[in-house]
Amino acid sequence: MSTRTFRVTVRGVFDGLSGDQRAELLARAAEHDILRAAFTPEGHLSYDLASRPAFTFRFLDSGEAEEDILDATEHAEETAKAWLAERGYGYKNLRSQAEDLSQAPLGKRQRREAARTQG
Repeated sequence: MSTRTFRVTVRGVFDGLSGDQRAELLARAAEHDILRAAFTPEGHLSYDLASRPAFTFRFLDSGEAEEDILDATEHAEETAKAWLAERGYGYKNLRSQAEDLSQAPLGKRQRREAARTQG
């Protein structure tokens, strides 16, 4: 059985931030800029609090079976909640989306390379 790679995105909205919390997030905004967003095992947070209070965590996980994506999604959500709770950041509308990269459609270049290696 081969290892499957999962990308999990956890989205939500900051809620009830104090002035100090908002200032702290704004001060660290460059670290969490969308242009630096990446899927990582520990999770990467991005937001643009100056525009809107939404945030996105991106996680990279793996498993052996298709069903492992459910555990990966649950782990990502719990990790995001823990990060927010540790800092006392309120949130709402938390939702997740997961993708099994082994099931993702191939891009044009990948299809061309696959056809070349098969033929």
